[in-house]
Amino acid sequence: MRRMRRSTQLTVVLLTLALVAAACGGGKKKTATPKATTTTQANAPKGGTLVLGADQEPLCGDAIGACGAQLWAQYVFEEQVMARAFDMTSLGKQVPSDVLIGLPDLVTTPKQKVTYHLNPKAVWSDGQPILCADFLYSWDQEDHDQDINDRSGYKNISGIDCPDPKTAVANFSAPYADWRSLFSGFTEIWPSHLLKGKNRDALVKDGFKWSGGPWMLDHWTKGQELKLVPNPAYWGKKPNLDAVVWKFPADSAAQVADYKSGQFAAIYPQAQLLLALLKNQPNTFFKPFVVFNYEDLWFNTSKPPLDSKAVRQALAYATDRDAIVSQLFGPVGSLIKPIQSYTTQVNKTWYSTEFSKYKRDLSKVDSLMKGDGWTKGPDGIWAKGGKKAAVELNTTAGNKRRELTEQVLQSEWKEAGFTATVNNTKAGTLFRQWLPAGTFDIGIFAQTPSSPHPSATMCSNFCTLSIPTTANGNSGQDYTRYNDAAVTTKIKGLDTELLATKAKADLADIMSSLVEAVPSLPVDPLPQVFVVNTAKVGGYLEAGNPIYGPFVNLNEWYCKGGTC
Repeated sequence: MRRMRRSTQLTVVLLTLALVAAACGGGKKKTATPKATTTTQANAPKGGTLVLGADQEPLCGDAIGACGAQLWAQYVFEEQVMARAFDMTSLGKQVPSDVLIGLPDLVTTPKQKVTYHLNPKAVWSDGQPILCADFLYSWDQEDHDQDINDRSGYKNISGIDCPDPKTAVANFSAPYADWRSLFSGFTEIWPSHLLKGKNRDALVKDGFKWSGGPWMLDHWTKGQELKLVPNPAYWGKKPNLDAVVWKFPADSAAQVADYKSGQFAAIYPQAQLLLALLKNQPNTFFKPFVVFNYEDLWFNTSKPPLDSKAVRQALAYATDRDAIVSQLFGPVGSLIKPIQSYTTQVNKTWYSTEFSKYKRDLSKVDSLMKGDGWTKGPDGIWAKGGKKAAVELNTTAGNKRRELTEQVLQSEWKEAGFTATVNNTKAGTLFRQWLPAGTFDIGIFAQTPSSPHPSATMCSNFCTLSIPTTANGNSGQDYTRYNDAAVTTKIKGLDTELLATKAKADLADIMSSLVEAVPSLPVDPLPQVFVVNTAKVGGYLEAGNPIYGPFVNLNEWYCKGGTC
């Protein structure tokens, strides 16, 4: 990293790092991190209530609605209670869930067809079997309720046949490469016998008591806690615990404090400096994990001065992402690196490095801004037409890592001739109001893909039909308002390309357009840190699952000694 002048704000950041490092090390001999212990399930103690800390409270319980496509809604609730066709291993491989009997039959000619064979033991919590009718209902809801999000995979299905109640045949009008993500990930299987003909969103948005998984909802007290209890009708491995209670601390600092005081048995926060204080905490398993999630700077391309491609490129060249990632994550995990694509290095099949062209280069900033008609004033800030190059940074209030990111960006961008102010808000306000309505400048937030394939986020982020408009109730997820019909066509083509080598070439072409337009700038892989009290918790702690996180197998966890 080359030397550069730093403002007072950045000096504060570096001082904070030094204090954290001192608190972590202090010259004392390091102790080995405890391993995540396991025991045979036959001998696992039964009973006990496990209290966990959630990084965010779910916005709602409707996984199909835009408010449900949220990482922590998946961790806390959806993956625990929903039935799904495919699971994912810790290595990112998609495998059939216990709803199915083996891998579905795939036919690609003359048209794609997928036949799902349903497990005769698979039932809902009320004892009713999981049937082909549930696949049919779920497809109908996804296809018609998600036009705004352009989930093309469901639109590619022309119909679902039910040759018998436990066989579902999805017939495709056009190929869909990522077919394994259908009825899985963030778009699971819904019970038709309970929801058909009713207002699904109204019935489930505040949570629901039915289940197709190992857990079911006991209660959800908004702003305080969500409690899960075992689903007695679950046909797979029944939970060892009596209950799991998720608490929703006010911010990152409170979450760390509650873990240290013993109130939480485990947490899985975003990697940030203050977590380094837990590395040597007694009886603590501490490990950072990079999964499929990624965090960007998302530019509102419809708002001046960000409606100028030259300005967006200049901001990209003004940003030292290597320095940001090193400063933010170094004390937590030295192997965490910036990302250069719209996925992470863990996604080996699809990861690429196109955005590596954007390295901090103030000479390129000057060239781009002057070429776009900007002139630096006496205060060192670019100006054009009587207006300064001023932008606003917007993210989730209380997230210390993101707030430090904003401080570093303010410093780097001021030196490059830009003024950046900070205006943060609650997650619900950011994701349900500001982003859909376009009342933001530069959002700092993450994407949480539901599968390894680029289809998981590419179209929802950058397809023209995904731009929030009054016509779709401002519910599209292309918050940057990036609008390029040609790129949309290419992305749609990528969704239907079944040949992997051709798909990779198509993705490279798409990425070249996005790198040039810079609707967003990839920054980091949104590493999460799994922190577990090993004196309290046992089981196979599968941290690092790239979609479902470490909580996908909560039914296998147990309280050591039968109490937590």
